[in-house]
Amino acid sequence: MRIDVLTLFPGLFESPLRESILGRAIAAGHLSVQAHNIRDWAEGRHQVTDDAPYGGGDGMVMKPEPVARAVRTVKQSCPEAMVIMLTPQGRTFRQADAEMLARRPALIFLCGRYEGFDERIRTSLVDAEYSIGDYVLTGGEPAALVMIDAIARLVPGVLGSEGSAQSDSFADGLLEYPHYTRPVEWEGQRVPEVLLSGNHAAIARWRRRQQLRRTRERRPELLATAALSDEDQEFLQTLERNDGPEQG
Repeated sequence: MRIDVLTLFPGLFESPLRESILGRAIAAGHLSVQAHNIRDWAEGRHQVTDDAPYGGGDGMVMKPEPVARAVRTVKQSCPEAMVIMLTPQGRTFRQADAEMLARRPALIFLCGRYEGFDERIRTSLVDAEYSIGDYVLTGGEPAALVMIDAIARLVPGVLGSEGSAQSDSFADGLLEYPHYTRPVEWEGQRVPEVLLSGNHAAIARWRRRQQLRRTRERRPELLATAALSDEDQEFLQTLERNDGPEQG
């Protein structure tokens, strides 16, 4: 998968893209990520990329010309690339979006600064707009890194185990079940006996019920859209009636 990032601060991507899973994926050729400086497409000795807004007001607005030249130059070598603008006005980025974008061959992220982009960029060059939450950042770079991380781990070959992504929170619409490792007992807390039993069917049932319980407690709105079996529904009804600790 190819990802290009258009930004005024490409250095912000250097360390995150060298480390951990992303770094290994890039080194192995599963992923290509390149950050481009929008100033390289700005004209004049000072390479100005922003100007005061028409109509007055605080802040500066990113000029359309250098951004458009940057997008069009990158798309010349990758015409199929989807152009994504990072903006507080975009739709909230969710796991389903990560799954959809991971199937694309190429993405271009537009990272804004100041008061954002000239509106004509949005209407003429952008395929989708995303936000990672209802808050404002100093720029689109942190949001781009969050999205790249979420998308990249779904690209085949990036994770060591393909099952790792499939069992994550939100992968099936629910929060993930709790995990345990050695030692069996730590500071008076013991690993649930079912996980030590070797009974795979019982373990799978316990994990599913933990997902349902945890989602109900922490993110109940997710249950409205999750794919739930009759057994899931019956267990949730039991929780509603008893609202006590799970016994099985």
